[in-house]
Amino acid sequence: MKKLVVSIVLLNLLAACASQKPHEAPPVAPAAPAAAAPTTAPVTPVAVDPLNDPNNILSKHSVYYPLDVAVVQEADKPVVQAHAKYLSEHSARHVRLEGNCDERGSNEYNLALGQRRADGVKKMLEQGGANAGQLESVSYGEEKPVGTGHDEASWSQNRRTDLNYAK
Repeated sequence: MKKLVVSIVLLNLLAACASQKPHEAPPVAPAAPAAAAPTTAPVTPVAVDPLNDPNNILSKHSVYYPLDVAVVQEADKPVVQAHAKYLSEHSARHVRLEGNCDERGSNEYNLALGQRRADGVKKMLEQGGANAGQLESVSYGEEKPVGTGHDEASWSQNRRTDLNYAK
């Protein structure tokens, strides 16, 4: 009888083992796709106005002169030529050429000298391809000084033609 009891117990154990579901491993979450390189929007270059870009020669808007001289100096010719090229390529742009002088000399003399300076730059711009309709020349004589001192350092800042582009 002992054998019979042991046999039944063993059979029950086997039956119990057979009826239980085997333990399943927990489901594995699908692997995330390989990390792709971060997508970046294409860089849209910001248009920089060359007239305001300090790295561009066109950001220079003044031509300087020695005392009693109205001829553009060699050092400033590349500036005027660059503006002429710019104006020839941008026919909608307009510039006022403002001739200026230092405080020495009479008002009449300085107004005439300032006009000759502005007209000289105008002529160079036209020769470089700018249209005459894009240009206006005026003289302020000694009325719009940049340097306010009464010495050569100030006077040399005031002997100039400014290229003032219309907005």
